[in-house]
Amino acid sequence: MNAERYPYLSKIAVPADLRQFSDSDLPAITDELRAYLIETVSTVGGHFGAGLGVIELTVALHYLYNTPHDRIVWDVGHQCYPHKILTGRRDTMHTVKKKDGIAPFPKRDESEFDSFGVGHSSTSILLHWAWRLLYSGGAMIVR
Repeated sequence: MNAERYPYLSKIAVPADLRQFSDSDLPAITDELRAYLIETVSTVGGHFGAGLGVIELTVALHYLYNTPHDRIVWDVGHQCYPHKILTGRRDTMHTVKKKDGIAPFPKRDESEFDSFGVGHSSTSILLHWAWRLLYSGGAMIVR
């Protein structure tokens, strides 16, 4: 990572590093994250529209919550690229979707920050529904 081009992002290996910055630094961090995402994904391919849409959300979640203790569930796997960059996989983003590279979706055995394997759509809705059933003592009826 080029520290001159990405002075903030080069200092963030994990979310705890992100939380060391002032909240006034967050707009510059999101700008760098967006630029790095575009630069990386444009060379290796992959989906980055969904990731671009959650740059600020990703930074805010990791800044405000104590991840990985506090868990984040992504609704769509393609939203996780900024999350992967902030959670120790920044320097391996160029391997996404390649043999032995990092996964294009959250993958529990890839990082302690990936709390749930996510697919293409509505994962958070299904997970919320399942948790409500589990913790309310409700029964699931399938017809």
